[in-house]
Amino acid sequence: MKQMEHKVVFEPTGRHVFALPGTILLEAAALAGFIIQTPCGGAGNCGKCRVRITGGNCPPSANCKTVLGEGDVANGFRLACQAQLTGDLVIEIPATSLFETQQQILVQDSGAPVDLQPAVCKHYVELGLPDQTDSRSDVERLRAAIRPDTFTHVGIQSLRTLSGVLRKNDFKGTAILVDHELIDFEPGNTETQCYGVALDVGTTTLVGTLVNLKTGTESAIEARINPQTSYGDDVISRILKCREEAKGLSQLQRVIIGAINDIIDALTTATRLDRASIYEIVLAGNTTMQQIVCGIDPSALGELPFVPVFTDALQMQAEDLALDINPNGQVYVFPQIGGFVGGDTVAGIVASRLDREPGTTLFVDIGTNGEIVLAHNRKLIATSVAAGPAFEGARISCGMRAVSGAIEKIVLDGDLRMNIIGNVRPAGLCGSGLIDVAAELLRVGILDPTGRILPPEELPESVNKSLRKRLVLRNDQVDFMLAQKSETATGEPLFLTQKDVRELQLASAAIRSGINILLRLEGLQPMDIGGVLLAGGFGNFIRRNHARRIGLLPPIPCQRIRFIGNASSMGAKRALLSVAEKQYAADIAAKVRHVDLSLSPEFQMEFGAAMVFPDKDMGDEGVDLNG
Repeated sequence: MKQMEHKVVFEPTGRHVFALPGTILLEAAALAGFIIQTPCGGAGNCGKCRVRITGGNCPPSANCKTVLGEGDVANGFRLACQAQLTGDLVIEIPATSLFETQQQILVQDSGAPVDLQPAVCKHYVELGLPDQTDSRSDVERLRAAIRPDTFTHVGIQSLRTLSGVLRKNDFKGTAILVDHELIDFEPGNTETQCYGVALDVGTTTLVGTLVNLKTGTESAIEARINPQTSYGDDVISRILKCREEAKGLSQLQRVIIGAINDIIDALTTATRLDRASIYEIVLAGNTTMQQIVCGIDPSALGELPFVPVFTDALQMQAEDLALDINPNGQVYVFPQIGGFVGGDTVAGIVASRLDREPGTTLFVDIGTNGEIVLAHNRKLIATSVAAGPAFEGARISCGMRAVSGAIEKIVLDGDLRMNIIGNVRPAGLCGSGLIDVAAELLRVGILDPTGRILPPEELPESVNKSLRKRLVLRNDQVDFMLAQKSETATGEPLFLTQKDVRELQLASAAIRSGINILLRLEGLQPMDIGGVLLAGGFGNFIRRNHARRIGLLPPIPCQRIRFIGNASSMGAKRALLSVAEKQYAADIAAKVRHVDLSLSPEFQMEFGAAMVFPDKDMGDEGVDLNG
């Protein structure tokens, strides 16, 4: 049953979402793409998630009054992790409450700003005209005006054009340097027109952010589905295409470069910017994606011992990849850790400062390829698991990506309540909704620990009539009806099938097995984990208690599980804004110990055990439907 939802508008962007009554503001913000700080894990005692209600009514919780004080509460402030929707709202999110703002290079931390040190620098100069008393070369004169330690070398393309452009513009103009190399000289003073693009290249999605390198601020952001998905949902299918087809690599590279150029075009159109003012692209992706983008054959990743072609960061010219920015612009590709632990994981560690987290902390990026990093005793151990595309809605009978029409939240409280992206009729089930319905079916007793959907005659007496009516015998198996045909966008009923549950078990077991093995290598138990950092686009939308209930995450209190947004994109932005961050990335990549689970005799045993759902939720007492 689709319940009336409330419209939530976030200022100053005007972005809006629809959410069920009782949804916490933190979750509504995540649906809109805002990741709010929750250092206390949502316990409601740190006050870092404060937001302000500027329209509508949102009753304060007891924690709101205790932590924020009566004055702030009277002025509309609420704790996003505690306050719940009771009607339509307009919410203002202070910049200090956003997780990513805390991580920005230019934001003050403890009163001290971090220096902005982009690799790209622009210097406006006015050189004296050469004469008989000053016959220094053009490069020498330019170097002296800029500073010898800043300007150390010149590219051949710049040398070929420098003499002409200097004389045509009376020796006045703007020198552009990247990593101390002169790449261009522009007429006039263009110091304020200095931009770069941070790219998160995922197996399923691409995200590009246009960043002003002069101020450190974001100018625009664009996302696309990775067009390579038409050749297969996961990296293995793309590796096989490169191995088995003579033109497989060139075909995959061509379509992804085309998509990246589309993103660049959208970014420059939205900001009315000349793409020649973009001088650097920083790219982070998994090992397979990074190699394909660079035109490097990933075939060796398809056979033991899964060796990548490179691990150190790569730097090249944009024209080497046919990327549509300044012709002399540069591309930086993140360093990699191993065959399936790539630059996106390094970028995530850079963004989260995982190596500086106190105690024992897990970094988990849940996607088609799941990356897991354990930080313990100043050591970092990383692994990767093939979770498959179930979390993206693939291989699920009514599965779909998290777009308009997708069921993204399900609650069973007498009958079925659902939240649909876009507040339209449901068309299918996305990954977060899949986890929700499985967790809820386990809770009420319709799904048993083996993953079997029970027939009506085997159900506990506590299961009411409304839920019993949703069990339908089809093709000699029992399926659970999510929506009748009269309720859906397609005119066809939507079901969770037994096969769907098995696909979820496979994906969840892969992630949990990786976590268990890393813990065992360090002699740790789940309760030794002080915190879990959930990264990635999908990770932001799952309910912590539900992920824990199906065994996807360890049985620890929800307060120890935090969302950190698209950490790969954030790490790429950091590297774009500071050469010190690039060095930090290099240091991290060299520091991490890589564990290849394909060589672990324990993995299959762990995987088999993790296929079984936990008998009950062992993390917290009670059930938190908004966790």
